[in-house]
Amino acid sequence: MRVQGIAAFACATAISTGSAIAGGADLTVFDWSGYEDPGFFASYMEKYGDEAPSYSYFGSQEEAFTKLSSGFTADLAHPCSDAVRKWVAADLIQPLDESKLTNWADVLPEIKEVDAIVLDGQLYMLPFEWGNTGLIYRTDKISGDDISLQLLADPAYAGKIAIPDAASSAYALAALATGNADDYTNLSDEQFKEASDFLRSIHPNMRFYWSDAGQFDQAMTSGEIEMGWAWNQSELNLIWNEVPAAMMRDADKGIATWACGYVHLKSSTTPVDQVYDLLNALTDPASGQYIIDNWGYPHSNAKAFEVADQANIEAYGFADPKSFFESSLFFDAVNPELEAKMLAEFERIKAGF
Repeated sequence: MRVQGIAAFACATAISTGSAIAGGADLTVFDWSGYEDPGFFASYMEKYGDEAPSYSYFGSQEEAFTKLSSGFTADLAHPCSDAVRKWVAADLIQPLDESKLTNWADVLPEIKEVDAIVLDGQLYMLPFEWGNTGLIYRTDKISGDDISLQLLADPAYAGKIAIPDAASSAYALAALATGNADDYTNLSDEQFKEASDFLRSIHPNMRFYWSDAGQFDQAMTSGEIEMGWAWNQSELNLIWNEVPAAMMRDADKGIATWACGYVHLKSSTTPVDQVYDLLNALTDPASGQYIIDNWGYPHSNAKAFEVADQANIEAYGFADPKSFFESSLFFDAVNPELEAKMLAEFERIKAGF
């Protein structure tokens, strides 16, 4: 009887403090499709009874911004660094508390220095993954000696290419193709016209503008398309499925680099400690090992590179993060006025004007 009384008292105490009723699914994440993979947050699930967070999805940062600005609520969201300034200005996110981030000291210094991770001395985005957007092509259809961004406009590839349905990514591609990568975030009127003209020149060859990487991968696998602008995860998915494919990583020919992470939304209602439990799980070395070995994306935690498969790190070119960042176009925030022009003009281009 005494043991039962103690157990009942302990249970009642836990319920009164809320520690026994928190469920993993009480936390909502607004994310890209695929990032609900439990391999990214194993320690969170261990703490919350093998229950994963709840997920809602967006297909582009523009879509995410519009939805959040219209009142959609969640606890965390997963933008890339080039979106953070805009989200802060729109009062959508709140600063993070570094003292609650158990892995912050191990985050790669190159990532910490990325524009908009820290603004006005406050940390707004916890970096999670980074990688490339580049030209992926079928090696059985196109020679590595011939591949280039300019090949996207070759009439021989009519109906055989695809690029993201995202203005920022499309104009990064166009800036690289037209030799204006150094001015990507603040293109002059002349440079903007050159980039827009390039996008118009490849539009007749477009099979589709993809919003889901799976759509791109399936089309490459079937041979529906032969090349396109996509993330390095797609390259690995194709290779793992024995599709002859490769990403063009020649910095002189044109490749882009990005860093993405998690932000704490002002609409968050879940207890702060639970929010940080997920953030700490996402930046754990075990999470980093998982994303490197299973997704082919490099992680923000330097210790992840020590425990991941070293052959993969060498093969993917992640052994030297500093040179990786310095040798390609980096997705920094675009001048707001220019961004508005990109969004409007990209819609015209997709419509055939």
